[in-house]
Amino acid sequence: MESSRLFSIILFLYTTVLSISSINCTENNNLITNQAALFVFGDSLFDAGNYKYINSSSAFQSNFFPYGQTTFKFPTGRVSDGRLITDFIAENAWLPLIPPNLQPSNGNSQFTYGANFAYGGAGALVETNPGMVRDLGTQLNSFKNVVRSLKSALGEAEANKIFSRAVYLFNIGGNDLVYPLVANSSLFQSNTKENFVDFVIGNTTSVVKEVYKIGGRKYGFLNMGAYECAPAISILDTTNIGSCSKPVAELIYLYNKKFPDALRRLQRELSGFRYALHDYHTSLLERINNPSKYGFKVGNMGCCGSGPFRGINTCGNRMGQSYELCENINDYLFFDSSHLTEKAHRQIAELIWSGPPNVTRPYNLKTLFQLN
Repeated sequence: MESSRLFSIILFLYTTVLSISSINCTENNNLITNQAALFVFGDSLFDAGNYKYINSSSAFQSNFFPYGQTTFKFPTGRVSDGRLITDFIAENAWLPLIPPNLQPSNGNSQFTYGANFAYGGAGALVETNPGMVRDLGTQLNSFKNVVRSLKSALGEAEANKIFSRAVYLFNIGGNDLVYPLVANSSLFQSNTKENFVDFVIGNTTSVVKEVYKIGGRKYGFLNMGAYECAPAISILDTTNIGSCSKPVAELIYLYNKKFPDALRRLQRELSGFRYALHDYHTSLLERINNPSKYGFKVGNMGCCGSGPFRGINTCGNRMGQSYELCENINDYLFFDSSHLTEKAHRQIAELIWSGPPNVTRPYNLKTLFQLN
């Protein structure tokens, strides 16, 4: 307990000192950082707390115990027991933790380091979880508001330096692929599966092009993780509880086959476009199938939840339902029915940050942050 409290104090001091030391105050009191900023887009894998500021009672909410207990000692809106992949990326880049964009205390001094627009339950399509989330297009509009704010505060030239040096990190599409299979949706009825996947990728690359127009040149992406084997998905087929979902796996396979081609097209079309693509499907599936190899005891079951494999999303008495909590979080790959533990996030973040080309290609994020 004492060591955990000491760690929290050190983390706070680190962030505070870093925030002060990395700022130059110009004569008009605008705050300019010397570091490449990090702007984050996506879904619950990356959401640092945006969801809690709008939807307090939704099934996607995680602003209650036991979420956040490992590092922060209180729920932050992150769908994990602690830090996310994006938090570890920020730490590796010597940035303070990037706050959720909707945090009321945000100002231009924070935005010069970046902002997190990710939103739990979000998709690239507006038809995914409609009325409950902020889709990728809405996240883009929020980013454009930050762009206007920084240009007003810093001037066009200084703001443009921030946007051209920044790294833009995306994880989106998982909810789009799963939603039509678990909800009463007509998204598949008028499209082939190939065309549907093309729509998801097309909406994503359209947003990337808009960010590029603003000045973004360096991007990080994850391909689609092995969600077909997540506890929540593995219990959908009541005749084969615990097995990976073939319908979800088929869609993910199509996505992961097509998405790298889309990024290569962007690289040909957009001068100066550079990217890192992490093979998240392989890194996650490896840990699900071989947990002990990566320091876990359990790879196919949630630490927090109820039902078979704790695959029912009741963690923290969500929606008023009871739940179970494992004794040792570090034994588990999954914290709840669909989301990973901080320990797992740290491992994945390291692969994205400094992984070799067979894991993250053609660049890794460490290289992108170093590129001018």
